[in-house]
Amino acid sequence: MKIEYPSFGRITVDGNVYDHDIVVYPSGRVERRKKWISKEKHGTSHRLDPEELREYLTEDFDLLLVGTGMYGKLSLLPDSRKLVEGKEVIELPTGEAVKVFNEDSGKKRILAIFHVTC
Repeated sequence: MKIEYPSFGRITVDGNVYDHDIVVYPSGRVERRKKWISKEKHGTSHRLDPEELREYLTEDFDLLLVGTGMYGKLSLLPDSRKLVEGKEVIELPTGEAVKVFNEDSGKKRILAIFHVTC
């Protein structure tokens, strides 16, 4: 699986272009991020709430990789971090997170959440 972050507001997974935040599961499944869950509780989708994160914890993984957006706006809340205690967690601006994904894909089971705008 290869991911590209060609520009603000767009991400490409194996040639498929998405113009919204996505979640990539260790199995390779890609789905739209359910950011409305966090937005309803916090007034912004830039805080990854535990309730939203629980939605993605359906497959076993070694690494939770969070692409925080072009300017690093998305972040895990402390209670969200507690949900993944014992797992490796990396939060980076989306361009850098995509590089980590491409380097580590196939070596680790990665659950990735990519914010494609700010």
